[in-house]
Amino acid sequence: MIRSTLAAFVLLGALGISAKAEVIGQPNSERPTLKSEAIVNGDIVRIGDLIENAGIVASVPIFRAPDLGHTGTISADAVLEAIRGHALIGVATDGIRDVVVTRASRSIPVKDVEDVIANALSARFDLGPTKEISVNFTHDTRAIYVEPSSVGTPRVTHIEFDARSGRFDATLELSAGTAKRTVLRLFGRAVATVEIATVTRAIERGGIIKDSDVQMERRPRAEIGRDLVTKREQVNGFAARSSLQPGRPLRLAELIKPDLVQRSDTVTLIYEVPGIVLTIRGKAAEGGAEGDVISVLNEQTKRSVQGTIVGPGRVLVINGSPRVASNNTPRGTTDAATR
Repeated sequence: MIRSTLAAFVLLGALGISAKAEVIGQPNSERPTLKSEAIVNGDIVRIGDLIENAGIVASVPIFRAPDLGHTGTISADAVLEAIRGHALIGVATDGIRDVVVTRASRSIPVKDVEDVIANALSARFDLGPTKEISVNFTHDTRAIYVEPSSVGTPRVTHIEFDARSGRFDATLELSAGTAKRTVLRLFGRAVATVEIATVTRAIERGGIIKDSDVQMERRPRAEIGRDLVTKREQVNGFAARSSLQPGRPLRLAELIKPDLVQRSDTVTLIYEVPGIVLTIRGKAAEGGAEGDVISVLNEQTKRSVQGTIVGPGRVLVINGSPRVASNNTPRGTTDAATR
């Protein structure tokens, strides 16, 4: 009896040695081998995702996958511990200490999702044109990640909006193959905006505002008064009535037409009567912008006249006709100052 028991132990020992020898002698192409990187589909990591040649246990789940669009690492020791009870013998690690696991996904630009939500808010809550609605998500989001099988553009299936706080709660769906769908739930804030003008640099009083000085920005409509500049053409070529600071919304009351004539400037006086246009040199008694009425000294007659500024250094006399040195004034345009 003792001898037969001893023989049985010897037999089991021989079988164990044989099995171990079989693993050691197994070709590298068939030997279970730890991967250094893995890309997984779905929210579960399986043995076959991490172990090459995992055989019949390849589909056994062992870890939770990273979130969509994210990457994580698992230590080699944690992997070996997780597969310990699943009949994988002699897994080769080849010196790998960590496995990098990436969740497969498809990214949708945030701008596309913002537009979809803005369109729904515009249609259902009368917030104005879609392009004037600013959408911001609760968490800083640079891209929306969905399953690789999801196709098309997301559509809003449900949305709630609080007009007082501007907060929204939206549910979006994408098709993910036959009878499947991807559901997204997003939170954030939306406000109706209007485009306003600001300056990009400090401008002193009287400074001329150039096109390169103007920057258009969107601001919440509720914060905008009626006097704000909303178009570039309302600014270009105007002067600052007072000093302007960059980033601050421009108001129409802060803009004036630039002076085209300065006090004591030499100007051209223009007299117009039916069939005749006369130009005479004058000296401005005061400055002004286009359309302003100023006094000008007619240097030929030495009398002051009233005229309207019509261009740089040009003043159109309102009434009357000049006194000229000769009665033989030719018809057409004459510069009396040069005679």
